Amino acid sequence: MARRPLPRILSNGSAQIARSRELARTAADSATDVLHPLITVTRGLRRLAAAGGRKWAATPKDRRGPLLFLVASVILVVALVPYGPLLAAITLMAAAAWTGRQQASSEPTGPDEAQIQRLRSLYDALVPYFSVAEDPAPLYAHGGDWEKAFPTHDFDDDGRVSRLLIRYPAYFTDGEAESRARIEQLLHAKSGRGREYHFDWDEEGNELTVTVLPPLPTDIAAQRFVTSPGETVLGFTDPADVQRTLPLTYGEEQRDVPPVVWRTGIRSTEPHLLIAGHPGSGTTTLVRSIALQALQYGDVVIVEGGGTGEYACLTGRAGVLAVESGLAGALASLEWAANETERRLISANRARQAGHPAPDDTKNPLWILLDRPSALGHFAAADGRNDPQALLQVPLRHGRAAGVTVVIAEQFEDLEALSEAVQQHTRARAVLGPASPVQLEAVLGAPPHTTPTREVPPGRGYARLGAGPVLRLQVPATPDPYDDATSETHRRAVLDLLPERTTPAEAEPIPAEAAVAEG
Repeated sequence: MARRPLPRILSNGSAQIARSRELARTAADSATDVLHPLITVTRGLRRLAAAGGRKWAATPKDRRGPLLFLVASVILVVALVPYGPLLAAITLMAAAAWTGRQQASSEPTGPDEAQIQRLRSLYDALVPYFSVAEDPAPLYAHGGDWEKAFPTHDFDDDGRVSRLLIRYPAYFTDGEAESRARIEQLLHAKSGRGREYHFDWDEEGNELTVTVLPPLPTDIAAQRFVTSPGETVLGFTDPADVQRTLPLTYGEEQRDVPPVVWRTGIRSTEPHLLIAGHPGSGTTTLVRSIALQALQYGDVVIVEGGGTGEYACLTGRAGVLAVESGLAGALASLEWAANETERRLISANRARQAGHPAPDDTKNPLWILLDRPSALGHFAAADGRNDPQALLQVPLRHGRAAGVTVVIAEQFEDLEALSEAVQQHTRARAVLGPASPVQLEAVLGAPPHTTPTREVPPGRGYARLGAGPVLRLQVPATPDPYDDATSETHRRAVLDLLPERTTPAEAEPIPAEAAVAEG
């Protein structure tokens, strides 16, 4: 059978199609050259809008109102200035053109060989925990594809993992604390020790985000914090954990740092605080910082069980009712505090029944600060007297209604000596210094979402207010100004916060070094 000739459109159409494609490509290139400025400006406007959105999302809610007012004021001024809108439009187009220009990226688009080896090592280490023999298509298998398990990964300058998104199978028991703890311990060991990692478990999406946390600032000195009555700053934490910042002074500059704010008073759900730590971890520093803040609005009674004189700088100051380190003085002060709590309750109740407001002498906050009460308990037992902690039952049980707040600092080895009332009513907790995960969970009631490091600076630890999350904590530097090892900057910062002295100087001796600094 003779072959029929192909249609004309098919025999020579390929050449026409090729020429048409070339003409279309040339037209597209020409249009791109002509419209390149418009494309660049559009890209720049999109990048500027994205940057503005990120800035707005990162702005705390309490500062968004002033920011909107500032932007509206600038727009109004530009609109009233002659040729203002035209100049603003030209400036915006120039900024968009500069922002939208194509920039050649010199950074590598993916991990290098050493980083790939680190990811491969992490993947192989997780295989026994994230795989079972019955899985027909395991996500984790020896020699498997780590890129499916680690879709997102970032590295620091040293080549170590700084952020990692881990996908795991749905049958992994992520609802059990023991299973999560094993994975967190493994990742901490394989990703590099000496750093603090934050673990964010997404149980619904079967994803774990591991992030290396930057160290908290340790150069924050004691100062007046911008707080309301009833608010006490325990320290400072990570920006992602709180929605508030405080303006702080760093020498001649200022920064906004997220604080850990403890609220006390009648409406507080955590009216009393327990601080635990090892010697030298900063528990006394935190108590001293709380005392300086409490003296702005109330009175303070300090009982020091260690007898080291760490609170001598507060003796004889306005608002400091007593600073006791002996057993007899401590018992007398705590007994007075218990009676004062009862008196306030009775006075407020009588005024309420009579339809009158509470008396003024019941509104002034009263703070009872105890540092190492277990030491006084040992002295009381040896002397045949009652434990001073027995006198804390009334302030602990009824302190919130009477405006009485109790703060107790104790060392880890003596936590078992604390009374049942202390352990039951101190719902705000803080742990300072190195501590094991078991110790942290025993004191805070919940494990932290980060891995504690072995070596931490003084005043570094964790805090939990009631049933809230466990937060990293760095206490502001509030040393004893009478200590010779205190730097002049920190000494002056503490002395500037001390209230005026009510006891004559000759009646209350001051060390020579502190007298020179105070004068």
